[in-house]
Amino acid sequence: MSAHVAIDVAWRSAHPLPDHHPGTDKNQRGRVLLVGGSMFVPGALSLTGEAVLRAGAGKLQIATVDAAAMHLGVLVPEAAMIGLPTARDGEIGRGAAEKLADAVAYCDCLLIGPGMVSQPSARALIEGLLPLLREGQVAILDAAAISCARACAPLIAAQQGKVILTPHHGEMARLTGIGEDAIDHDPRDSARAVAAEFEAVTVLKAAETVVAAPDGETLLYSSDCVGLATGGSGDVLAGVMAGLAARGADPLTAAGWAVWLHGEAGRAAARRIAPIGFLARDLAMEIPRLMAGVASSASAAG
Repeated sequence: MSAHVAIDVAWRSAHPLPDHHPGTDKNQRGRVLLVGGSMFVPGALSLTGEAVLRAGAGKLQIATVDAAAMHLGVLVPEAAMIGLPTARDGEIGRGAAEKLADAVAYCDCLLIGPGMVSQPSARALIEGLLPLLREGQVAILDAAAISCARACAPLIAAQQGKVILTPHHGEMARLTGIGEDAIDHDPRDSARAVAAEFEAVTVLKAAETVVAAPDGETLLYSSDCVGLATGGSGDVLAGVMAGLAARGADPLTAAGWAVWLHGEAGRAAARRIAPIGFLARDLAMEIPRLMAGVASSASAAG
């Protein structure tokens, strides 16, 4: 069994982020298709979308319920918007997957789930969109898309490592059918087991976040930042992950770096504002500075 590895300076140096040289255009920096949202949480995708772009992706398309699309387009003016059918419960309705087929073909990373509540709606998107993925494309399943992933396990496994799952402990309990107490007792083993079963990189979020690969490689990041336990924090993490994957980082590298950047952004916000009381929207602006600091340190060391 592979040893647990901290997401420290040594790991980050051995797994650098893609380097985009002067002259790189926005398509080469990566394209993300973000699918999610609902009338219950209409603003969640603004957090995720900004994080995608702050992580360096070049282009972003956001697909959400028609009733929220125009307002979201104002909140994230850098993104192209796709309005989707709205069901009576305010969730993404039938026919959405068919409407997104062309957009999936165009993206480098597909992120499904932020801001969604309905498991049936999320499942329909997974079943309709994951089979469309081609070589080199990555998918991330978050929020409601995690809660229904058990029913889609064979489809996820068929992607052979191209999918990233992002459960917190409660979602992990629903994903596995194991009680949350058991997840809490051995989160590392739980993450490894899900990664192997689903053949997907699994990010089990907590004060100690576990990132497990299908082959058993396991990364750890511990945070003492209680301020990260706030609404929308996971939406930002998913966006950073998608942005890095779109830029060309492999799924494990994108997940590991995103977890580290998200945690360090929380620490920076805690120093700048206060340990508790900063908002999820305060995290994204820290991401470019953190990445630039890493790049500067690497240049100085070289």
